Amino acid sequence: MRDFRLDEELPLCIVEWRRRYHHLGIPTTEKKPDEKYLVHLKFYHSGFPTSPYGIEWMRFEEDSPIPYLVQKVPHLAFEVDDLDYELANRNLNVITPPNLPSEGIRIAIIEYNEAQLN
Repeated sequence: MRDFRLDEELPLCIVEWRRRYHHLGIPTTEKKPDEKYLVHLKFYHSGFPTSPYGIEWMRFEEDSPIPYLVQKVPHLAFEVDDLDYELANRNLNVITPPNLPSEGIRIAIIEYNEAQLN
């Protein structure tokens, strides 16, 4: 087994771990059209419902409780079949444990190679 993947190969998280791409979250300081505000997390988000690529813009209040890394660095979000299994059986650096940011949505934020995934 080799330690790298070829340009035409999909990442291990998709091929073997069966993760499914959900969205790309991009922090911004610019107000965007159709922003929605999450009061308890003190940030605005927009773009996701209309983006064919799942791009979500995120604008944070100064006192938002969201981790600094999420506020400053774009992130990739994946869907998994069993979040608890993934967290227990992968060697992951969890920076935000499982939580419910919105109704019906359960996430955890992990950091890998100075980038976050959720």
